[in-house]
Amino acid sequence: MLSRIATPFVGSSVRRCFSAIPDTMKAAVVRQVGDADALQVETDYPTPKMGPGQVIVKNEFAGVNFIDTYHRSGLYARELPFVGGQEGGGTVAAVSDEAAAQGVKIGDRVAYSILQTYSEYSAVPAAKLLPVPDEVGLDVATACVVQGLTAHYLTSSAHADLIKPGEWCLIHGVGGGTCQWAAQMAKNRGFKVIGTVSKGKEDVAQGLGCDELIVLDEMPGTSYEDYESVDVVAKVKEITGGAGVKCVIDGIGKSTMDISIDSLAPRGIFISFGNASGAVPAFPVLRLIGKSAYVTRPKLLDYVGTREELLWRAEEIFGWLKDGKLKVQVDAVFPIDTASEGHKYLEAGKSKGKVLLKL
Repeated sequence: MLSRIATPFVGSSVRRCFSAIPDTMKAAVVRQVGDADALQVETDYPTPKMGPGQVIVKNEFAGVNFIDTYHRSGLYARELPFVGGQEGGGTVAAVSDEAAAQGVKIGDRVAYSILQTYSEYSAVPAAKLLPVPDEVGLDVATACVVQGLTAHYLTSSAHADLIKPGEWCLIHGVGGGTCQWAAQMAKNRGFKVIGTVSKGKEDVAQGLGCDELIVLDEMPGTSYEDYESVDVVAKVKEITGGAGVKCVIDGIGKSTMDISIDSLAPRGIFISFGNASGAVPAFPVLRLIGKSAYVTRPKLLDYVGTREELLWRAEEIFGWLKDGKLKVQVDAVFPIDTASEGHKYLEAGKSKGKVLLKL
């Protein structure tokens, strides 16, 4: 089945449309940025039109990710109004001539990432489609697209080879979301992994294969780790014999920036990719001189810049899933009508895995 990914969409004749696609559809829309209730479900939102090289996907699932909350709140600006989401999975319902020439056919099970997935239909460039192997459910495949691919580039590329197999990596928040994937992928790459996790998610983290877990109390009234409840830097130094870690993968943000930098070994790299506790504050570059440290703030789009790179990452992820080397936990599925509740659930730190919307 991996060859299906390596040589996608080869073969048969194509019907241009599976069935009549309605002019309007149900979608979760942001017309004014704000809290989770700014995400409003509309039943008559215009269905996207298929352009050259595109297909129409009838969505079955849409992934809910922290970046969606940043768009909705205005932290990451987007032109208003917009349909939320950037991760979807479903079945191809219509194809353009150009997509048909690439072998895309009606009925293909696909996952993809574009802006606008909290909707019944999406217009997707054929180059962004990932064929979903028969062994992988569409819910799991949808979870792969943002969190899975993000974890893949974080553990394979963003560290710029400053960490080698057998060396220590610190990953924050391994009890939920992207870093569940990252912990397992880091182990698959031969790194030794220290994970931080709240007591409420310790059961999830223990199944990820981390070499060491640093268990933190939860902040009152939330499910977020209290990074002041344990001296994480001291624990890291104890575990690593005083050396520190060669790489930190940090999606927490404001609460962990100092911990991440202080936990580094000389010539280690701080990979900051998220803002779960708030935006990372500015800091002087001289802060890095003590350990000749590196810092990067990567984003997924720059690590799937070509079709070949996208398929390489997807092939490896689906291969690990097929071989049992990667386990995905779908934690909660919200009907599209309650999309705002999905955002509230994620922002409250309750998730112990992937959060999805069901279309």
